[in-house]
Amino acid sequence: MDRTNKLKLDKTEEFFEEAKTLIPGGVLGIRRPYNFVVGEFPIFFEEGKGSHVFDVDGNEYIDYLCAYGPTIIGNREEEIDNAVIKQIQDKGFCFSLTQRYQNELAKKMNEHIPCAEMSLFVSTGSDATTCAIRLARSYTGKNKVLRCGYHGWHDWCVEVKGGVPEKLYEDVQGFPYNDLSILESMLKGNTNDTAAVIITPLGHPLADEITEPDEGYLQGVKDLTAQYGAVLIFDEIRTGFRVSMGGAQKYYGVTPDLAVFGKAMANGYPIGAVTGNAEIMKEGEKNVFISSTFFPNSLSYVAALKTIEILERDNILGQIWEKGQWFIDQVQNLIEKYKNGAKISGIPPMMFITFDKDPEKVYKNRRTDFYTQLIRRGIFLQPFHHGYICARHSQEDLLRTVEAIEESFQFLIEKYGEF
Repeated sequence: MDRTNKLKLDKTEEFFEEAKTLIPGGVLGIRRPYNFVVGEFPIFFEEGKGSHVFDVDGNEYIDYLCAYGPTIIGNREEEIDNAVIKQIQDKGFCFSLTQRYQNELAKKMNEHIPCAEMSLFVSTGSDATTCAIRLARSYTGKNKVLRCGYHGWHDWCVEVKGGVPEKLYEDVQGFPYNDLSILESMLKGNTNDTAAVIITPLGHPLADEITEPDEGYLQGVKDLTAQYGAVLIFDEIRTGFRVSMGGAQKYYGVTPDLAVFGKAMANGYPIGAVTGNAEIMKEGEKNVFISSTFFPNSLSYVAALKTIEILERDNILGQIWEKGQWFIDQVQNLIEKYKNGAKISGIPPMMFITFDKDPEKVYKNRRTDFYTQLIRRGIFLQPFHHGYICARHSQEDLLRTVEAIEESFQFLIEKYGEF
């Protein structure tokens, strides 16, 4: 049975053993080895350029995880980095008062995002979702929150409940994507005490295939929230400035009351945003306290402004959609050729290769072997998280990746037979 050799990962293992004596778990959260394939994937990256990344052992990969989404253009984009460097050298970035760049960025939000009337800027996606929930609760005077999707690591929504008192999340309930009847019954059952419904407009559940909204679903969610007096929040941390310049709300034609953005809007610089209806946003003037030493730091504002400028000027998202559609089509052809239970889901800017479940759970072994074969061939995709296309993915990158996927599918057929 033909297979590539295991990667040389001596330095990454050495650094990880040291890290475990210094950092809880060695590295945090979703970057821990068990979220990949233990012993096959690197743990420490050394550098990146364009669509490629390099680990501490010198192995090179075509990167489709894109830092879990922020890298919309590419690594070490000189035009963006130079704008940030110029800000550091010419003006500075950490002051007691705010710099004017917040106004410029808020205007850009208003220009592109359908729901945007006012905005506030924070440092992470979890900051943004938490701010949006606080604004909604203050505006409505209600407590309960209905959620669908991943909304961060803060107490109200974190999936792992260790260290979080139940009273901090007892008013938060999850609901399934693409099922209006369940959402309606939950709204009815909350005795008119639902402050907000927060949902990822594109369904991207943890470790499962990406799901687009059924026809009329998002409009149905909007109608129900209006009927029951709840604030509708779209979590666009992943879809914002990637699905379209106006996010998934622009692409699917449904405008929420509030939306949260982050990741791609600054090509890797740390930023999050809450934007939406001015009346709701104005709860942040007096009734809701939102403040941080680092929220006004201007480097991420400058990076976001330059990133958006490049997205506008160079039709970056058009390029990504074209490349992504070609990639999905090629992979789908291979799936039909090699019947091994694989499935590709999603939309061109973000896609996921998963495996159909079977009673004996052999799909888990297929998944492990598939992603092992890919990483050994220099393709960095994650077995439990969808991938992304960035602007710097070249046609050569895509061709090489499709070739690696075909070789990996062939390996599965030889080992397991058809599914």
